[in-house]
Amino acid sequence: MSTRAKLELRDVHTYYGKSHILQGVSLRVDEGELVTLLGRNGAGKSTTLRTIAGALAPARGDIVFDGTATGGQPAHKVAARGLCLVPENRGIFRLLTVEENLLLGARKRSPWQLADIYRIFPRLKERRRNGGAQLSGGEQQMLAIGRALMNHPRLLMLDEPVEGLAPVIVEEIVAQLKLIRQEGVPILLVEQNLEVCTQLADRHYIIEQGAIVYEGDNAAFAADASIKDRYLGVGV
Repeated sequence: MSTRAKLELRDVHTYYGKSHILQGVSLRVDEGELVTLLGRNGAGKSTTLRTIAGALAPARGDIVFDGTATGGQPAHKVAARGLCLVPENRGIFRLLTVEENLLLGARKRSPWQLADIYRIFPRLKERRRNGGAQLSGGEQQMLAIGRALMNHPRLLMLDEPVEGLAPVIVEEIVAQLKLIRQEGVPILLVEQNLEVCTQLADRHYIIEQGAIVYEGDNAAFAADASIKDRYLGVGV
């Protein structure tokens, strides 16, 4: 695996109004990696993703994607570079069909076309004429990921993709994320389900009160119960 950083944050600070949410976040995602960003509710996980995506402007610090500084650029310019965020609310157009939702995100140059999405997500092919409002939560999540893939992502960011989903659907989405990663798309994943995280990730970061307090590879993280207890409240 290449050690070249695809995405790097250096000492990033972000505010909501006067609230100082990110307080010097530094992290990186290398080519071909799946990296998780973990932490309790309110720790700054979603704010980190939104700052990378351009929905929030950092007050200071650097965000570098593919060798280009993107910090502070508007969201549409960041997305045009291939940084794709699948937000927690999924952003599905409820009155459009599955296929219409997918085609909205399509780019001619994307290696992911409609047939590829239907291969990875056979449920979407079965439901392709259904409206977005008729889909289950799991199907909506698959649709949101599929639409992002058709937008030619060079890095995919996912915010709580399996939250509230039935275990059988969680397994399906994990399998699909493994396939996407095998195709070479780096992924930055925010997720509370630690079993999912340890199944998928190369490395993990933990954020606490807007700062990174832990970085470790998957084996070290899986073996360290004290870290999970201290920062995530999931002690055994």
